[in-house]
Amino acid sequence: MVDFKQDAKQLLEDIGGPENISAVTHCATRMRFVLNDPSKADNKKIEKIPAVKGTFTQAGQYQVIIGNEVATFYNEFEKISGKSGVSKDEVKQASKKNQNPLQRAMSVLAEVFSPIIPAIVVGGLILGFRNILEAIPFESLDNQTIVQVSQFWSGVNSFLWLIGEAIFHFLPVGITWSIAKKMGSTQILGIVLGITLVSPQLLNAYAVPGTAAADIPFWDFGFFQIDMIGYQAQVIPAMLAGFLLAYLELGLRKIIPQAISMIFVPLFALVPTVLVAHTVLGPIGWQIGDWISNLVYSGLTGSLSWLFGLLFGTFYAPLVITGLHHMTNAIDLQLVADFGGTNLWPMIALSNIAQGSAVVAIIFINRKNKEERDISIPAAISCYLGVTEPAMFGINIKYAYPFFAAMIGSGIAGLISTIFNVTANSIGVGGLPGILSIQNQYWLVFALCMVIAIVVPIVLTFAFSKSKRFQKMGIDDLPQPKLGS
Repeated sequence: MVDFKQDAKQLLEDIGGPENISAVTHCATRMRFVLNDPSKADNKKIEKIPAVKGTFTQAGQYQVIIGNEVATFYNEFEKISGKSGVSKDEVKQASKKNQNPLQRAMSVLAEVFSPIIPAIVVGGLILGFRNILEAIPFESLDNQTIVQVSQFWSGVNSFLWLIGEAIFHFLPVGITWSIAKKMGSTQILGIVLGITLVSPQLLNAYAVPGTAAADIPFWDFGFFQIDMIGYQAQVIPAMLAGFLLAYLELGLRKIIPQAISMIFVPLFALVPTVLVAHTVLGPIGWQIGDWISNLVYSGLTGSLSWLFGLLFGTFYAPLVITGLHHMTNAIDLQLVADFGGTNLWPMIALSNIAQGSAVVAIIFINRKNKEERDISIPAAISCYLGVTEPAMFGINIKYAYPFFAAMIGSGIAGLISTIFNVTANSIGVGGLPGILSIQNQYWLVFALCMVIAIVVPIVLTFAFSKSKRFQKMGIDDLPQPKLGS
């Protein structure tokens, strides 16, 4: 077992001592600090510590990349610093003091969508597989689909829709639950609220456009009526309703006596929220969602789509640095609801691949440097599997020129992807396996885009490494996010 005692002691000193640590915890590969004064952390000294593979600041947290042995390092650090760790949620809460309002908003979006992303990824893979079964006529099957010639695969296709429908049609349930969990309100009330938005009693959202106004069912209260419209797969109505419920419940807890709060807080929080959701927030949220998705879709499919793809592909990675990339989850899901797929997500996957490819070039450039290999090889692998932070913050931003090489490769790949209207069924694994979430008719084009996202960053990273201009650049030359300003 590696002895991290000296490295932990050095990190404590270089980070500003125990008095500069407001909170500390760790995740799968990183130490995560909330610092009282982030300027006291000496990045250059910290990154020279043998156990440290990189540093970055995000969402108000100073994060130190350690790798798979972070738990062992953390235990040693805890002994030396005298700082007891706290939960990730407590660190997130403490880090808000270092965030500006926009960063706080992006953090909220991230915390709402992170718990439901695994289900959405599974759903995207299932939709892709079902497309193969029911949408592709094969010449070897007399131009019939697989489900048309095989009862077994027809049964499989029908069974898989049980899962796909649960994930996408009932997405509002996941969103309202996640908001309740994040806000600290009662989670079962969040689930119930979500169910009231997608109940089979309501007219399915997908059937609304084809239903005449006179045929839409309604609740009749005598002197007013409320349309019985469902919000299947709708993101923004669910978010608005979820936050209203959470704030209403938390507010009621403060004014209703504890002795009767168990009865009256849920009642006075849930019933008004459901009413407002179906009369005000639902229609408004649906309209906002339509505006956003139509705007993005127009950019992706209009006459200047090539420019949109080029710019988004190029600048998605810098968005990750700022944390603004979290808003793309909501946009992706709204595009899926409105248009049956998302043209945005394929470019995100290509950007991740491009960042990993730049690291591959660094592996070869610094192949004689064992310490560098220990950082870059795992970083490249995780990047190709959709986790970009070790690659971006541990390697590419540190040297700068691989980061720019990856941005250029991603921009070109995004350009091609948008020109050919490459569409994903939904959010998927944001790396090489991402092709499994792409609609089958676009596989060939997306494979070409993947080749571009691999080859161009590698070639450019090698070329830039020989440039004196780029050799002088490093992480200090890049604009760093000023958290808390």
